[in-house]
Amino acid sequence: MNSLNVITQRLIQRILPFRAWLHELKDPAVLRADLIAGISVALVLVPQSMAYAQLAGLPPYYGLYASFLPVMIASLFGSSRQVHTGPVAVVSLLTASALAPIATDPAHYAAYAIMLALMVGVFQLSLGLLQLGFFVDFLSHPVVVGFTNGAAIIIATSQLGKIFGVTVERAEHHYETVLSILQAAMHHTHMPTLAFGLGAIAIMLLLKKFAPKIPGVLAAVAITTVASWLLKFEQSGGKVVGTVPQGLPALVIPDIDLEIASQLLISAITIGLIGFTEAISVAKAIAAQTRQRLDPNQGLVGQGLANITASLFQGYAVSGSFSRSAINLSAGAKTGFAAIASGLVVMLTLLFLTPLLYHLPQPTLAAVIMLAVFNLIKFKPIKYAWRVQKHDAVVAVITFILTLALAPHLELSILVGVILSMALYIYRTMRPRIAILSMRQDGTLADAEANILQTCPKMSIIRFDGPLFFANTGYFEEKVLERVASKPDLKFIIIDAEGINEIDATGEEMLHQLAVRLNSLDIEFLFCRTKKQVMDIFLRTGFASEPWLDHFLHTEHQAIRFALSKLERCDEADKCPLCTAASTK
Repeated sequence: MNSLNVITQRLIQRILPFRAWLHELKDPAVLRADLIAGISVALVLVPQSMAYAQLAGLPPYYGLYASFLPVMIASLFGSSRQVHTGPVAVVSLLTASALAPIATDPAHYAAYAIMLALMVGVFQLSLGLLQLGFFVDFLSHPVVVGFTNGAAIIIATSQLGKIFGVTVERAEHHYETVLSILQAAMHHTHMPTLAFGLGAIAIMLLLKKFAPKIPGVLAAVAITTVASWLLKFEQSGGKVVGTVPQGLPALVIPDIDLEIASQLLISAITIGLIGFTEAISVAKAIAAQTRQRLDPNQGLVGQGLANITASLFQGYAVSGSFSRSAINLSAGAKTGFAAIASGLVVMLTLLFLTPLLYHLPQPTLAAVIMLAVFNLIKFKPIKYAWRVQKHDAVVAVITFILTLALAPHLELSILVGVILSMALYIYRTMRPRIAILSMRQDGTLADAEANILQTCPKMSIIRFDGPLFFANTGYFEEKVLERVASKPDLKFIIIDAEGINEIDATGEEMLHQLAVRLNSLDIEFLFCRTKKQVMDIFLRTGFASEPWLDHFLHTEHQAIRFALSKLERCDEADKCPLCTAASTK
């Protein structure tokens, strides 16, 4: 009965995760903190979501639609209490890059964006329900770092046309488009547009430095909107947001075009993985401070349902936001209700405040995007990766370069990055570190080459640091036979198996045959420190039975003493560290 109750509670927690914090709202202090945090985030969310919708190639009000119900759903069904979901820069860019080659007719663009959000949501929800969150691990950290840096630069430079007030034909590659914008700006810059863009940037930077408690984004939007109205910016040729439909988005079942859906499939998977990687990265950073326990699969469920909700209510793909989650946490958010409060503020905006947004200058939204993504450009992780493992840094750099070079086809750069990461992993597992061990004066074993230690001519200790499977058995055998060839007096090979965590049928068969082969050459094979899971396989196959049973020993010193008991003294026994030190143990 108790076990049934436990299962029931776990099932309820899975289906209704918000029950874990819902009762906490009875505390007035918690409720107040969440309301303050929610309103604080909403002050940034409203203008930011409109800007990101513009980045995605959609009218600004689609960003408001994506910031209403999806924010609440992600909070109710996600794993983290403080992660704030909604439109984000990278996902918006990926949406634009996915739709640009397909939606040649502007009338279909929004419909395809909504369908793409549905596909992203179904993909994420499926991964979460099937407990397949580990798929996200295929996007290694170097790939994500390289892509994010490249994407941030693309996002920033994509707004230059709106800052200068020039329009150019979109080229095949993003860098060609940027060059065309800069050339056009030299002769055709719309000075009022440039003034509004630079003014918005100045307001946000100054407030960040001298009055950080004031939301710079909101202040820039409010000031430039009033200035735009007073100075008749639209009449002078400047571009404004224009009419924003008043009222809440209606429930509309997305039209599914199977032909278009097949073309968007790779992009949907890419957005689903990148988006969740961003969300879970935010969640982990917050959890480190709040000591929350995260469930990645539940996080996928929350993100998936949020994207499905976005598609049903005329929004586009969403994800967890770094900047808004940080504001949410710093403002004192205790539960997921803070995000619900943000969604309610967006609801009030849609119902009553949209007429106030008419004169909002487009260059202000471009400035908001540019400053937001500058925080995403981080080269320190690449430098750090270079110190840890140069190959990882190379993958990050290649992904970064390809992201810039292949834009707007961003999914290709990610695909190449993933392939490179997998190839490096396979290469490392195929060529794991193999060390020849010898003994220090204190009796401990160490890498002979690294520590400049003399080795015994009749006995070699070899440590293999990695799983022994079909891809590296040939490498292992090659290194053992090289050792045999280099030591003509060799009588014992001791395998320190502590580093072998796994072994497959190919690895076991190779060891067995190698032992028989070396035995015919009057060289005995010994094993020590063998892991239980590996030893169990040796027992099942009979390798660890007669006549090899006594060849499996617990420690290195036992193996050395076993060999010494059958060996004549080596020619340099007085100097040999294995002969002198081990014999006393």
